[in-house]
Amino acid sequence: MFYWIAANIIVLTHLGFILFVVSGGLLLLRNRKWAWVHLPAVIWGSIVELTGWICPLTPLENWLRQKGGHEIYREAFIEHYIMPIIYPSGYTRGFQILLGILVISINIFLYALAFRKSRRTR
Repeated sequence: MFYWIAANIIVLTHLGFILFVVSGGLLLLRNRKWAWVHLPAVIWGSIVELTGWICPLTPLENWLRQKGGHEIYREAFIEHYIMPIIYPSGYTRGFQILLGILVISINIFLYALAFRKSRRTR
């Protein structure tokens, strides 16, 4: 039971990290200091998407599931959990690269807004 709970905590952490990477730039609108935490996360998330690497949380989750006697999966976290919900089939390497570019683009826009806002308030 411990391993099952721990694996699910990893899934929630992984999802939270993805949400932070995609939309964490909104926090900069409140306080630009968030950039110190958010920017490395964006860089890491973009590298993982653009290179096709597997996030270290995926093997950790699989290890916990295996230790708990549950089924593991072979694909990456996004392919296993997120893509079937959003895009039931057709997840390709090209689409993965597009997601990486989208993450970068969203965050460039959010950072530009945050820095523009801070310039206006000075």
